[in-house]
Amino acid sequence: MRLTVYLAGEIHTSWRDEVKQQAEKLQLSVDFVGPMEVHDRSDNVGEEILGEQPDPIFKDAAASSFNNLRTEILMKKSDIVIALFGEQYKQWNTAMDASAAVAYGKPLILIRQKNHHHPLKELSRKAHLTVESVDQAVRALEYIFE
Repeated sequence: MRLTVYLAGEIHTSWRDEVKQQAEKLQLSVDFVGPMEVHDRSDNVGEEILGEQPDPIFKDAAASSFNNLRTEILMKKSDIVIALFGEQYKQWNTAMDASAAVAYGKPLILIRQKNHHHPLKELSRKAHLTVESVDQAVRALEYIFE
């Protein structure tokens, strides 16, 4: 069995690399997908494909359309979603992706620190599993293969 795992969450830290390295060390049969991690590409894709937009709001709307298309396709093809709510950056996209996973009926592992318990309590109850670290999320993946 091979699983495709969508890694949802902020793109500014190396948490995805940590997940991938741990999964490789454990020899888990997984493929990883996720949002566009090149921030400039994500922000500019609308203009790169459609041409210059009249103002920043239209530019953001065009980019969002392409990013939402990419996210939906990759997430729907995934077997499981891991969503990390980090400490440093605003987590609006993570919340949107985690909610989409729930709406698509995708198993969801939510990673959040204890201090985020209250603001994420409803989403945590919708997730299949809530953990506090990347290590715990990878161990949950490992358990699937036992």
